[in-house]
Amino acid sequence: MKIVVFYPKNEFTPEQQKQLSFLDEVIYAKTREELPIDKLLEMAMGAEVVGVDPDPLGGFEKAKEKLTKIMESLPNLRGVCLSTTSFGWVDLDYCKKRKIPVSNVPGYSKESVAEHAIAMLLSAAKRIFVSDRATQTSKYKLVQGFELKGKTLGVIGLGSIGSRVAELGLGIGMKVIAYNRHPKKMPGIKMVSLDQLLRECDAISLNTTHEKANDEMIGKLEIAKMKKGVIIVNTVDRNLVDEKAMAEALKFGKVDTYVYEGEDLVHTPLAKLENAIGLKAFAWYTKEALDNLYRIWVGNILALAKGKPQNLV
Repeated sequence: MKIVVFYPKNEFTPEQQKQLSFLDEVIYAKTREELPIDKLLEMAMGAEVVGVDPDPLGGFEKAKEKLTKIMESLPNLRGVCLSTTSFGWVDLDYCKKRKIPVSNVPGYSKESVAEHAIAMLLSAAKRIFVSDRATQTSKYKLVQGFELKGKTLGVIGLGSIGSRVAELGLGIGMKVIAYNRHPKKMPGIKMVSLDQLLRECDAISLNTTHEKANDEMIGKLEIAKMKKGVIIVNTVDRNLVDEKAMAEALKFGKVDTYVYEGEDLVHTPLAKLENAIGLKAFAWYTKEALDNLYRIWVGNILALAKGKPQNLV
């Protein structure tokens, strides 16, 4: 059986490498850098199991097309193991048609991403981003921020990360309300409709699943319902937000600050807006999260190779 892992071998512990070595032929990528499609196809040739990270495929925004081409080239593919919790970068319709199981790495970065979301919220409210950028260009000026204690935080999506964001929000003294697609109860958290959340919140954290059904769930109509001066933090996927509508809202003060992550931070209406804080995605990049990731990911590959796939999406 040939297993191809689109990730460098040295990122795994010696014990994990040993575990995978029992699966006959295992091919690793030599780098996390983006690889051309012909190189990806060459590596994948004949594979029955594919372990894949979006980085060698060009990041989340390019990965879907390349991964589909890889799967199309593999007639004996038994399954795909993702290195991420997110699965919006996979053509699941294609996988269902071919009955290709896809596993993800659930919850590995829950604490890291939740802390990151709160850090971004605090940095926006306390004007840390804006002040730092001005300071670096010798244009520092005193910009007034505001305290979050007593303010209302709205969490959209109460999965493992969203639930932890809600807990941390309570921990810094915020009132927390939440909207979830399916009913859920959490101590201290009031569940509300999406409309009510949009109308009542001083800050909003987007923590939905990364899938096409959630594209542009925050658009012109949703922004119009929000309080003037709301802060919005998006650690999920930039497609959740209509960026043209968001840019207009930022220019006229309807939205105070929008903090988001993405690959291309230049070709967007948000580029060069002082109160649009675009960051390359690194919320998950902590020692603790990576330890969890590799442990679960290797377990998924081993399970799939044995014909017992786990953590299916």
